[in-house]
Amino acid sequence: MSDAEAALDRADMDRLVAGQETALNRLMERHGGRLYAYLVRLLQDEGEAEDLAQETFVRIYEHRTRFDHKGSFRTWMFAIAGNLVRDRFRWRMRHPETPLETPTDDLPAGPVHDARHPNLTDPQRSPDAAALGVERVQAVQEAIAALPPDLRMPLLLAEFEERSHAEIATILECTPKAVEMRLYRARLQLRQHLHRWLAEETGLGA
Repeated sequence: MSDAEAALDRADMDRLVAGQETALNRLMERHGGRLYAYLVRLLQDEGEAEDLAQETFVRIYEHRTRFDHKGSFRTWMFAIAGNLVRDRFRWRMRHPETPLETPTDDLPAGPVHDARHPNLTDPQRSPDAAALGVERVQAVQEAIAALPPDLRMPLLLAEFEERSHAEIATILECTPKAVEMRLYRARLQLRQHLHRWLAEETGLGA
């Protein structure tokens, strides 16, 4: 995030505290889409992601006087969302029979293993290559979805949101060392899940 955007966030939080509720709309316009994309990847459910994105901004408004201007608004936003997500995962554990929606295919795949989104594949590629690209992206999405929440959250923050270990530690309320260990475990599990793809890319597969 640029210094200019951070300054806009701080200014809008000042306005929100002063009673200018339209400042919340500007914050939602700047960050709402990114937050929703993160929540869809994390929850694997579009409806829940939309609900929690909206609830996050409700909490931001309710706790607007608690914002620390020395910190990052986006980090604070993800911390609030993270608490809501943990509550939602605990609710899911109590209601395991509740079905989940299929996550959207309109979100960018992000830099994990340099996976490309099928809608962004090169139109000059052959049909076989395009189909392989779609399958590869699906494999990455399934591998991420298979991670336990405590590993999926730091991975998404690191790979898709490009947050530092210190920022992730703030968001997840843990130490940077714990973040490092969770990321190591998450990437190890991803490599195991995506063994076939990695083997084919390195020429070591059957």
